[in-house]
Amino acid sequence: MNLSEKLEVAQALASLGVDVMEAGFPIASPGDFEAVREIASTIRGPIICGLARCNDGDIDRAWEALQKAERSRIHVFLATSAIHREFKLRMTQEEIIARAVKGVERALSYCDDVEFSAEDAARTEIDFLCRVVEAAIDAGATTINVPDTVGYTTPEEMYARIAELINRVPNIDRAVLSCHCHDDLGLAVANSLAAVRAGAGQIECTINGIGERAGNCSLEEVVMAMRTRNDVYQTTTRIKTERLVPISRLLSKITGLDVQRNKAIVGRNAFAHEAGIHQDGMLKDRSTYEIMRPEDVGFAKTDLVLGKHSGRAALADRARDLGYHLNGEQLQIVFEQFKVLADKKKNIFDGDIIALIQQQISGATNTAWTLVSYRVQSGSSKTPCVELTLKHGDDTFTERVEQGDGPIDAAFWAVEKITGIKTVCKDFRVQSASLGRDAIGEVTVEVDHEGESYRGTGASTDSVESTILAMLNAINRIITEKSLRSAGKVTPQDA
Repeated sequence: MNLSEKLEVAQALASLGVDVMEAGFPIASPGDFEAVREIASTIRGPIICGLARCNDGDIDRAWEALQKAERSRIHVFLATSAIHREFKLRMTQEEIIARAVKGVERALSYCDDVEFSAEDAARTEIDFLCRVVEAAIDAGATTINVPDTVGYTTPEEMYARIAELINRVPNIDRAVLSCHCHDDLGLAVANSLAAVRAGAGQIECTINGIGERAGNCSLEEVVMAMRTRNDVYQTTTRIKTERLVPISRLLSKITGLDVQRNKAIVGRNAFAHEAGIHQDGMLKDRSTYEIMRPEDVGFAKTDLVLGKHSGRAALADRARDLGYHLNGEQLQIVFEQFKVLADKKKNIFDGDIIALIQQQISGATNTAWTLVSYRVQSGSSKTPCVELTLKHGDDTFTERVEQGDGPIDAAFWAVEKITGIKTVCKDFRVQSASLGRDAIGEVTVEVDHEGESYRGTGASTDSVESTILAMLNAINRIITEKSLRSAGKVTPQDA
């Protein structure tokens, strides 16, 4: 994600009602630092948290990024398991405890909200884990996180681990216990819920369950499990559940990582009923086959809301309902594109609006290279031909390309020829943004340039135009990253 995309997600998380937002790892790169600093400066409501290893440089950098936050937290972590002590850190148990205490104390010198994570806690000897946790709390940690870093544990084991910490650590009442579960065995949600039942007060989770390897605990699933089965978990959250589907779709559009149709809570099929016996039961009483109302998680009965006579205020209001926060300039650009689209289509669906907004957020418009016009000729027995005109600054460039095995391939060649930037296409996806033959087609491309991967998105009722826009989006990202890198403001891993 670029900075504007990260800010859009951060705004959506704040609107969702999360308690704590871990904005990034400031020491990891200049790009990560800038993102954390910008989120801390602009987002109000949640605690803004920065991640740091238990060393002075990480902690100092985290505070530098966080200091303008309304409420800030520094999250320090250090591996504790035997396998990490031996092979990664090469440290003794006593050295681990000393490092953890020092890290917590340094973080506490900057802010009074400090979280300590015992990395790989699920595989750490319980006696040693209790010692580390007690020492971290004595040093001033206000939240203790128990991560299942490699997704290895089971619900029964997680419950027992949290329960033992509560029973054996004498100062545990001075801190909130937290869990952080990975999904390598598909148990992240179950393990997190087990931790809650045992007494944990914080769950670290992600929208759509995105994350390292197989991902993390899915926010929407644990939230709705606790809400639907409050009789079991007897706890509440501040999450505005009707925002779950909009933020899920927002994240999917930004990252290009779509959720499966049968994904719990937010998948397209989550509330679909095809079997006759299910349909019959639903017609008689919804509770026969639905344990949640689709409206409670953000699904609407219809998404047809706007037409060519709709105004800017109506568009802005619908954008907010869909989970987007547009500034004045962004709204104006999207509104102008909306009017153009409305002249082409009789009905404008939510999916069409999302595609227009996402194109603006991702930087597909108003950037270095922009599309002026194109013309394509193709046929089953003809070599495809594309005549493409692009604009760069005040200059326009036109090329006619006759090569490739189809109009899409020819469009790729034409963009590369004009911009002079060579890429290798690693992934190409096109999907409909809404309903009907005149629906906007969204294209997502992933390209390789000089060993780095870049993503581009484009949206249009014309799939060839969508492809050109997606390619230009990727090309502009390449140009931007190179410029920032040469200025020392970003490293390759940010791209």
